[in-house]
Amino acid sequence: MTLLSRLTPLASALLLAACATTRPPAEATAPATPPSPPPLAAEAGPAPAPLPAATVPSREAAATLLEDNLRPGEKVDLDAPDASADLWVRVRRGFQLQDLDDDWVRKAEAWYSARPDYVERMTTRGSRYLFHILEEVDKRGMPAELALLPFVESAFVTHAVSSAKATGMWQFMPATGRDFDLKQNIFRDDRRDVLASTRAALDYLGRLYKMFGDWHLALAAYNWGPGNVQKAVARNQRLGLPTDYESLKIPDETRYYVPKLQAVKNIVLAPERYALTLPPVANHPYFLTVRIERDVDVALAARFAGIPLEDFQQFNPQMNKPVILAAATPQVLLPYDQASAFAENLARHTGPMASWTAWVVPRTMSPAEAARRTGMTEAVLRDVNRIPPRMLVKAGSTLLVPRGEHVVADVSGRLADTAALKLAPDAPPLHRISFKAGKADTVASVAAHYKVRAEQVALWNKVADGARFKPGHAVVVYTAMAAAPATKPLKLANARHPSKAAKGGRGRTVVAAATP
Repeated sequence: MTLLSRLTPLASALLLAACATTRPPAEATAPATPPSPPPLAAEAGPAPAPLPAATVPSREAAATLLEDNLRPGEKVDLDAPDASADLWVRVRRGFQLQDLDDDWVRKAEAWYSARPDYVERMTTRGSRYLFHILEEVDKRGMPAELALLPFVESAFVTHAVSSAKATGMWQFMPATGRDFDLKQNIFRDDRRDVLASTRAALDYLGRLYKMFGDWHLALAAYNWGPGNVQKAVARNQRLGLPTDYESLKIPDETRYYVPKLQAVKNIVLAPERYALTLPPVANHPYFLTVRIERDVDVALAARFAGIPLEDFQQFNPQMNKPVILAAATPQVLLPYDQASAFAENLARHTGPMASWTAWVVPRTMSPAEAARRTGMTEAVLRDVNRIPPRMLVKAGSTLLVPRGEHVVADVSGRLADTAALKLAPDAPPLHRISFKAGKADTVASVAAHYKVRAEQVALWNKVADGARFKPGHAVVVYTAMAAAPATKPLKLANARHPSKAAKGGRGRTVVAAATP
């Protein structure tokens, strides 16, 4: 019996209008650094209306919402031999890079082979996105090894955040993301968007390959930065040395980066050699694109799809707020079965869909005043808009607030793309302290030392709440402590442990200045 014959008539029609995918694999455990999603507070707005059960949409109405994001207008025959083929075989056929074979590769192989549970979670999670990425790699004529790069970058965790502020499956830094049109504002961060970040990452890798003419150097530049690789190449040229990847003088992190990709490639080629297994991955899309034309609460969207909120966010991790703005995010990604349910429920829904909207603050005010004007409690307004204590909201800032019954229009595309939250210190005046992180410094330890909230330290430094700072990383803290003039640095003997100064603890330079 074919899949088409097992589906309901409506689902069959939707399948013919779009494409299909496999059922979701078991949920994988994410790393410990994902950002906390904002709360969906019931008091912040009206509860979504219950889904009506009586009205059945026309097949055409629901089907027009579904799209194959890879092959618009085409349909997939799940009974075709190529659709049921093993995608790993296709990946192996596309390998093009010259192999590395050194101690760094052996080290990476040993690391992965000693962690079979981790590899299983990583590859199962990656199986959701691998077909899409491989399709995009093939379109560009790139080596299939590049489709494995998220294994190294993020273990395919779409909401991963590094201590250096790199975010998403492809680990884009903020500035690089903006260079490749990945929007980052209070409503969304496209570095976490599966489709947008994949497009940007492959565009970036293509640019780096044109710059260096060598994929190993392009990969090193993706990790270390093209300017640094250019300097390393120029240095070897001046010394009359080879300029290939293995001959360059580069940091250990980058020296280990490409060998880790080689180790993943070796595992894909022969998992049994490392006592590992790969999950089965079929050669057809795992998810569909479902168009939305109105703003919709994330919680309601998950209900439309019939899946837990956490599962919905796994496929659509780019949203920073509990509402999806159609002007900025006109589509969501869902596995086929859930996409069909979403399209059907969305087409039949007649009640309000968004209980949130955007409000541009007309003048600088306290969060308490903003809460009173928008009918929220101060705690909820601070929480959903991530406003730290002792801060004022500056004029022109955009806040997420309850959407009243009188509000008809959705948030405009201009506001959805440019919305920003600008804060100013409230009394007492805060002072800026900057210092270089030590080996053991974390967001929590810095917050404890300066007697501020960890969430504040994370916000000031644009890192995850549980992040560990790299040694030498410039850390910023705002505190009400008395400060010396900005032009005169303060020399503190071991700022985190002043008592150790008498024992010869290493000093730390702290620059304090009034906050503008």
